[in-house]
Parts: sequence; C-alpha cells; structure tokens
Amino acid sequence: MLLSIDWDAYSGCAEHVFDAPIWGTPDREHDRVQAWRERANKRGGGWEALQADFPLYPGWQALAQYAGRPAFVTLSHAAAEGWLRLYPGRTVLNIDSHHDLYSQSGDPLRWRPGNWAGLGLASGLIGSYTVRYPIWHEGLLVAEGHDLGRTEGEIVASLNSELLPRLRLERGPQLPPVPQVEALLLVQSPSWSSPAHDPAFFELARTLGAAPLGAPPVRRAEGARPILKGV
Repeated sequence: MLLSIDWDAYSGCAEHVFDAPIWGTPDREHDRVQAWRERANKRGGGWEALQADFPLYPGWQALAQYAGRPAFVTLSHAAAEGWLRLYPGRTVLNIDSHHDLYSQSGDPLRWRPGNWAGLGLASGLIGSYTVRYPIWHEGLLVAEGHDLGRTEGEIVASLNSELLPRLRLERGPQLPPVPQVEALLLVQSPSWSSPAHDPAFFELARTLGAAPLGAPPVRRAEGARPILKGV
C-alpha cells in the first residue's frame, strides 16, 4: 500500500477554537502564513502562543519506523498526482483530518488539496482508498472524523456513486506494519497546521529521508532547519 500522511492529522486544534482552520479555509499564501500570524497576535504572542488552542497531538513520532522506505515530502496534496504516477493503481491509506475526495469550489478537474484522492480514484491512479481520521477527532464535534456516518452521508450525496465501493472511512491511531508500506508521502499542509509544529515536521522529514516532490515546504518556524540546502 501507499501511505499518505497529512501533518494536520497531528497538528490540530482543541474543542471550541472558533478561528481554527479545521472549520474550513482556502489554501492560499495568506492562509499558510499570515492567517497564523493573526491567530498568534490575537493570543498575544508568537508561535508559542498558539500551543494551547492548536496542540501537536501524540503519535507522530511512531512514523519514524518507516525510515528506509521510499519517502517523499511536499507542501500540499496538490502535488500528489506525481507521487501516484510513480505507483499507479495501488491501495492508498491517507491519515488526514480531511477526506480530500472533492471540493465544493474551484475547478473540479484541477488537482488540489481537497480533491486529489477523488481524482486519483476516478483516473485509476488509486485502486482503493481509505482515509483514517486521527483519534482526537472523536472529541471535536466539528471535525469530519467525529461522526463517520454524517461524513459518509455527505460523501454519498456528492461523489460519483461508481467510486463509493473503492473507498472507506475510519478513525483510529493505528499505523500499518512497515512491510506493507511501499512508499510514503508526507504533506505539510501549512494552511491547516500550526507553524509552532514546523520543527517537528522537518525533523520527521529528515528522519524519513524524504525527497521533495515538486515544491518543498517553504514555511519554517523559528529554530527549524531546512530539509534541503538553500531551502
């Protein structure tokens, strides 16, 4: 299988944080950087002021077990097409805070963070697809992974019915055994993940030996080292 890891499955938010991007946000440069500055300023400090409302949930350290498997890192799931073309037709497990099957706005045929999985299924680049929401969604009423039945109903009403037998929704902390993982994609998703957690993200990418796919991550928090020289 292919394993996709969206950092927003770990860099999340607490309950009742009404300016959290999990409520819905575009993927623009403003949303990747300036919107986070505005959230930090609202809380009276720098990135460290975000920690209470935007925690880094546990479990991400276990991803280090995949060091030695082919790994790639990218800014956004918009680059997932290039990864999938390296391994076409595989089963994909996506650990994510969003299903990424379709977007309600924008060009539905352009690969974007919100629709890459649906386009991969429709094109045959993905054989079957599972999104595994993080366990912290269980306690967050607004999260997609809080009520799987509700989310499934939304997908059934919006997605091509021919694709439905090839996808699955679940929630949990489990990671697949290392021998089952053919390759990984680590996605920063800076519009949805706190800058305070960038050092951990970059450290994980280095541990995995992840090669940049397309544009490498460009946002870094204070103290973070780049993945590549000159980045």
